[in-house]
Amino acid sequence: MILFFSIVLTLASLLMIVLILMHKGRGGGLSDMFGGGVSSSLGGSSVAERNLDRITVGVAIVWAVAVVSLGLLMKVGA
Repeated sequence: MILFFSIVLTLASLLMIVLILMHKGRGGGLSDMFGGGVSSSLGGSSVAERNLDRITVGVAIVWAVAVVSLGLLMKVGA
């Protein structure tokens, strides 16, 4: 069971990195440093950006469940 949650945690972590890097810069911080502050959004967030937000939140929930589950399994010693 520990191996299963370790694999889920690893995959969720890698997917979170990719999803976060796909987000559009909102201005300020490191996104301006690499040219992210040049573009301006006229119509708010697009449908693709909202869907990306939802997927990112879903993967973050899976990641958190995997972390808590691994912590409980390690504490019990299963």
